[in-house]
Amino acid sequence: MFEIIPSPGTENKDFSEIEKKIELVKPFVKTIHIDVCDGKFAGNTTYADPVPFEKYTKVLPSGERGQLIGEKGLVFEVHLMVEDPIKHLKAWADAGFHRFIGHIEKMPDQEAFVAQAQLYGEVALALDKQSSVDAIKVPFADLDALLVMTIQAGFSGQSFEEALLEKVKKVREGNPDLPIEVDGGINDETIAIAAETGANRFVATSFLFSLETPEQQYKLLEQKLQELTAAVL
Repeated sequence: MFEIIPSPGTENKDFSEIEKKIELVKPFVKTIHIDVCDGKFAGNTTYADPVPFEKYTKVLPSGERGQLIGEKGLVFEVHLMVEDPIKHLKAWADAGFHRFIGHIEKMPDQEAFVAQAQLYGEVALALDKQSSVDAIKVPFADLDALLVMTIQAGFSGQSFEEALLEKVKKVREGNPDLPIEVDGGINDETIAIAAETGANRFVATSFLFSLETPEQQYKLLEQKLQELTAAVL
């Protein structure tokens, strides 16, 4: 199943900018992707206080995986482009986030990150542009998803790099049921290219928010995926 996941992007310096974008897309999406950059992993920094997001997110008292209550059932995932992302997990989990995506490039212990994130919800590892699939040291069966960057992690608005989809192909060959998310340069042309290689979740930023009505852009992306599905059938 395909899913388009809006992200407010990495250029937001205060919560009001992020909130405006959340309000624009929340009526028609299932998941929202929040980018966090610490200025050490990548060259930019983002708004990084999880507390204000609590108005949209809430985890059930039981803390069971998969049990989430959010406004209109929204799932929030946090994309941790930071040094040692395990140190950031608890704060985002306490704020009601449900899916935790950590980059392996500055992650001292992948197994520890995965185990800790599993206590809070779903866990995904992320591969930046320069990282190979072989750099992942935990079994794919232990992950709820994999994120493959199709740009260099950091600034929004970069151009899609099709060659990076070779990683998606490689992982998909041996993992037919693993959700594979791609992030970077997704638009109405590149989304079909990514889907054909095996990706089934698509983080979209600049293309969606280039108009004041991102729903129109969202529907265009949906249409491209529907056309691809129809062609396969």
